[in-house]
Amino acid sequence: MKQQSQKIGHFLAILNVYKEMRKLGELESFLVEPKYGKKKDGCCEPDIYATFRKTPFFIEVQKTVYSVKQMGEKLDRYVQLYESGILAKPFPHVLILSDQRYAIDDKYPFKVFQSESFTEFMSSLRSKPAPVNRQSEGGVRIVVK
Repeated sequence: MKQQSQKIGHFLAILNVYKEMRKLGELESFLVEPKYGKKKDGCCEPDIYATFRKTPFFIEVQKTVYSVKQMGEKLDRYVQLYESGILAKPFPHVLILSDQRYAIDDKYPFKVFQSESFTEFMSSLRSKPAPVNRQSEGGVRIVVK
């Protein structure tokens, strides 16, 4: 890599994700830019494949803002990888780490998460409120989830 390469910031961001994950729990594997085929053939190239607390993740570290179309194309490549069957089940969750929030629907056959950092992602999982029990005026018990 050249000394003035624009990829330096990207790889430093990947390093920061690694350091966050190591602090937060059991990191079983961490691969940078694993290849599952040729990008020119439409195959996805995640920035990171990691197994964290026995859960597989593909992690995209987005330092630049993608258009809705670009992000859709990126996620479509994950769908192609999913449908190819070359990966063992379960298929990894896709985690997009970015300051930008993307409009992503639930049409994917795998879970897609977005967060500004891995630490924030983990905090968002812990902050789910517990179900609250409430009684209505008629004495019927309702559990709100």
